[in-house]
Amino acid sequence: MSHFSDRVDKALADDNLSEALKKATSQLVSRRSTAFSSLEDAENLRDIARNTKMKILHNLEDNLLKFEKSLQKNGSHVHWAKDAEEANNVVIEIAQKQAVKKIVKSKSMLSEEIHLNTALIKAGMQVVETDLGEYIVQLAGDKPSHIIAPIIHMTREDVGNLMHDRLSVPFSDEPEVLTRIARRKLRQEFLDADMGITGANFGVVETGSICLVTNEGNARMVTTLPKIHVVLIGIEKLVATFEDLNRFLKLLARSATGQKLSVYTSIIQGPGKGTETGPEEVHVVLVDNGRSGMLGGDLAESLACIRCGACLNVCPIYKNIGGHAYGDTYAGPIGSIITPGLRGLAQWHELPAASTLCGACKEVCPIRIDIPKMLLKLRQVTPPKVKASISLRMAIKCFAVIAGIPKVYKGFTAFGSRLLRFLGSKSWLTNNIPLLDRWTKVRDFKTPAKKSFQRMWQEKIAKDGK
Repeated sequence: MSHFSDRVDKALADDNLSEALKKATSQLVSRRSTAFSSLEDAENLRDIARNTKMKILHNLEDNLLKFEKSLQKNGSHVHWAKDAEEANNVVIEIAQKQAVKKIVKSKSMLSEEIHLNTALIKAGMQVVETDLGEYIVQLAGDKPSHIIAPIIHMTREDVGNLMHDRLSVPFSDEPEVLTRIARRKLRQEFLDADMGITGANFGVVETGSICLVTNEGNARMVTTLPKIHVVLIGIEKLVATFEDLNRFLKLLARSATGQKLSVYTSIIQGPGKGTETGPEEVHVVLVDNGRSGMLGGDLAESLACIRCGACLNVCPIYKNIGGHAYGDTYAGPIGSIITPGLRGLAQWHELPAASTLCGACKEVCPIRIDIPKMLLKLRQVTPPKVKASISLRMAIKCFAVIAGIPKVYKGFTAFGSRLLRFLGSKSWLTNNIPLLDRWTKVRDFKTPAKKSFQRMWQEKIAKDGK
């Protein structure tokens, strides 16, 4: 895999990506704001949701055992997987036992995390993604770049060209036309499939229910038409009761897409029984894959994430580089915690530094996860061998010395201010200036004011005599 800085440079140089991200994230932020304004007592609801989620995580082992019993009571088969390899093997064994040839999937970040599609294809099975965004990602041989909007990095013209090339259909950039093409192609896939695989937005402990939310209805086809349904669920995705589930559904839809409720909310309660519609078998795979290791440490709070993607849409870093630059399944502020948490900090030490620590992520998180605090913690424990470059560390040490001597500091800042004003035009630096070129390459830099705030404050005190 290429270096993080190389991926960032590539993303910043992509004007098409920049345009697509700007349009999509601004729309999602606006919709979220509007949706929350209609939610009564929203702040209190967020507090309650946070408290209930933390309570579940605090007693996760007991809750998982209760959930297992509830699932079995409903007739579901329960499997435990400590890592990605075990999870993939469980699914492959279930499929091979029933001579499965074709599998349809609904959107699942966990399946992306464990690279399930690759494992199934290697085992000789055909896998078809049925979420529209994921279907397009699969056609392109690409990867999702956003938790809820897998093709946020693509414009509709990109999608039109892709379908024209891969499906041999006339070019169109009309969303309605493109959606009809995908629906026509996918319908037969649903009917031909032997197995359906989904993730799970929530698992309800008291009833052993699996909750899935979608806006396209594809998950209902995946969970009802094939004779076998396999659910992949991370061990942290539990809620205690249906009352809790109701709270989380209100927060998830508003935070993710700005809806009061997702179009389809499906509750899976085991296999179809007798004359009922539904699969003959339901298998639930409870996947750890590093989560229990995070549970006892400083990153435990991140396990409360409900994968709404709101923190990505407000992050100034994500809005400029998109999801692929992060290099793994989870992008944005929460991804910069989850990825090092699951995969290890040594390999992913650059991600926690990819944040301005502005706090916007914490502000919009429906569960109030303190993302900046955990990013700082990860930076503190970054192994010494992957610390910042020598030049940067020397520069910071020099600054610390200068900042400790007021007269010298004032002299340097006064000289620097005059120099930047001299180099600027109409109060802005727009050209590549040494030491500032990586900033001015993508945005203008405001030159310092002639009179600093400190000086204005001192003059005010002198004038007021206080």
